[in-house]
Amino acid sequence: MTPLITLVLLIAALVLLPAVAMLTLECLAALLPERSKPVNPDLQRPRVAVLVPAHNEILGIQKTINTLTPQLQEGDQLMVIADNCSDGTAELSRQLGATVVERHNLELRGKGHALDFGRSCLAEAPPDVVMIIDADCEVHEGTVAEATSIAHDSQSPVQVTNLLAPPEKPSLKDQLSSFAFTVRTFIRPNGAARLGMPLTLHGTGMAFPWPLFSSLPLANSNLVEDMQLSLDLLVAGHSPKLCRTGRVTGVLPSQSGAAAQQRKRWEHGHLNTLVTQSPNLLKAAWQQKRPQLVAATLDLCVPPLALLVLLWAGLTSISLVWGWSQVQWLPAIVLIVQGILLLTSILMVWAKYCREQLPLTALLAVPLYVFWKVPIYLSFLVRPQQSWIRTKREEA
Repeated sequence: MTPLITLVLLIAALVLLPAVAMLTLECLAALLPERSKPVNPDLQRPRVAVLVPAHNEILGIQKTINTLTPQLQEGDQLMVIADNCSDGTAELSRQLGATVVERHNLELRGKGHALDFGRSCLAEAPPDVVMIIDADCEVHEGTVAEATSIAHDSQSPVQVTNLLAPPEKPSLKDQLSSFAFTVRTFIRPNGAARLGMPLTLHGTGMAFPWPLFSSLPLANSNLVEDMQLSLDLLVAGHSPKLCRTGRVTGVLPSQSGAAAQQRKRWEHGHLNTLVTQSPNLLKAAWQQKRPQLVAATLDLCVPPLALLVLLWAGLTSISLVWGWSQVQWLPAIVLIVQGILLLTSILMVWAKYCREQLPLTALLAVPLYVFWKVPIYLSFLVRPQQSWIRTKREEA
């Protein structure tokens, strides 16, 4: 039995290796110097329609509209899609100068259906570019001009930098959640872009040329419709481009229940997509003879950061105990090397990008953060979330 158990542990360590290697590669590549130049916002740019899907967003939509309006030019359009709203979202948005369309369908819920409805409203007089912004984020100056120009010139989808700031009085858990989100949506995409790898869309801060947007499969209730859309685009030959200088920033919910619900939706959706779509990506890579799709599969197979640390820590603990008792050290050695790669890459990107926002002492609490996420992962095994549930909003 000793050789068999050692083999099982070694196989488990090798299964984890591609995810650790991909995360390390993307993090280290993100340390390379910037190459892109910001677009001059004073230059004439294509006409843009900004779609803001909103479901009961009266507490935060004013900030979103107020940061968008100064960036629009004559001929542009700001459209709020008030989707199954029961508050004053539509009325407030009209008062702030946005075009508002209202949708009422309690059977077909979710952001994808709202965007599909908004697209139908634009079809008679389509813009050159469509940009999608969530109703609970701040759009930084110059973002609209930069993203739409890249989308129009390249005729490709574009993703701007998407960040999630901790609340005004953040707990340690909030700080670590914000850091993990930054790794996922800022650091890893920057590294992937430098390596020429495919990128993933993040739901907000996306721009599409109209000919492409008009044919997208939007009408669905997927928990992570942005991730699924990214994969669909990649398979169809449309690789998203990164707009590094554009930026949208949301705020992590300060209430623990809302934050846990948000993370559960994101991470269950990610894990479900990983399990169901990885084989499809590999099949498409073989059929189309496209190494890019293999790279996209490897990127997709990197689980949420806390889960990756949890899996590594569990396997390493078991392997160390086994190695000590049976003098079978190969699985433990493989996992220790992976741990060194993980620790080195995370510390290096923290030092460059997050040192001012996250004290080093906070990183020492990573085990507590991982422990907080355990129920989310266990619930995926027992009862994975299937339907879209809106995260409770707080006043901006």
